[in-house]
Amino acid sequence: MAPSLDSRSHGPAAVAYRVPVIVDSALYRDGSRVPVDCGPQELHAMRAAVRQPGDFVWVGLHQPAEHELEDVALAFGLHPLAVEDAVKAHQRPKLEVYGDSLFLVLKTLWYVDEDDAVETGEISLFIGTDFIVTVRHGQGSELQSARRYLESKESVLTHGPSAVVYAVTDRVVDAYIAVVDSLQEDVDEVEASVFSDVRTRDAARIYTLKREIAEVRRAVMPLREPMRRFAYGDVDGIDDDAAPFFRDVSDHLVRAAESVDTLDALLSTAFDAHTAQISVQQNDDMRKISAGVGLVAAPTLIAGVYGMNFDHMPELHWALGYPMALGLMALTSGLLWMFFKRSGWL
Repeated sequence: MAPSLDSRSHGPAAVAYRVPVIVDSALYRDGSRVPVDCGPQELHAMRAAVRQPGDFVWVGLHQPAEHELEDVALAFGLHPLAVEDAVKAHQRPKLEVYGDSLFLVLKTLWYVDEDDAVETGEISLFIGTDFIVTVRHGQGSELQSARRYLESKESVLTHGPSAVVYAVTDRVVDAYIAVVDSLQEDVDEVEASVFSDVRTRDAARIYTLKREIAEVRRAVMPLREPMRRFAYGDVDGIDDDAAPFFRDVSDHLVRAAESVDTLDALLSTAFDAHTAQISVQQNDDMRKISAGVGLVAAPTLIAGVYGMNFDHMPELHWALGYPMALGLMALTSGLLWMFFKRSGWL
């Protein structure tokens, strides 16, 4: 399914209900949130408050317009190409290095069970030595819970921006697992339907599920290499001490990738079985039709012969000739019915 990134609203009525672009911004020092003498929108002042080694600023944005993200880019020196990708928000998962900063793109997923549909969003992360900017598009994977989790885990938050990268990727990958589990339930339903005794039309649903699995694959597969590099400390700008956390995320991502491959193979097998069952059912139908034709053809043959009215035909002038012909028809049809029944044609 095409990405379901939320479109920006326009007009007076839309502005009243619009989510703020900067959802939250804060300065962190020694694993704790530090009060600052500026508002959440005053990013230059907030970054100027970074004074000690290990201090960093986390700014969370939700669907910013281009000019809004450019203001953030000026405050943190973000690369224009990365800013452009974050605004467009239709990127494949990737990790790019721009000087001493990193740019990470994640696809977010959630499942709409009643439609058998995987909806997608996107999170872009700008990672520097003393800042991290998260840009979220779409409804999935809100980041407030990740912020609350980190603020309650001082030992994790001391890893700086790397801790935020871990918390965000962990929640995104956990959502992948939840989507895969939901798809597993639907695939099990398809398998039960395909191999049931009831005639079903599962081809359309199988195609829909394979298309949604392809959507999950596009989110999961490209992310494996960045997570592997994080897990083994191969990326400058990611704290080496955070590697064990990323190994856990990488393990979950590998599990999701393996599950996606398995589900895709199961659906292919189910489709082949469904096609084979249709052929078997058609053969059964043809046998039944052929048996029905045979049951009708035998009496028709007898009636045709006796309908010629030849003078020297046996039993033609016999008073019981007519009942005998009817009895012969019934006997022939009965014998054919028994034969077809034993052969499994009826």
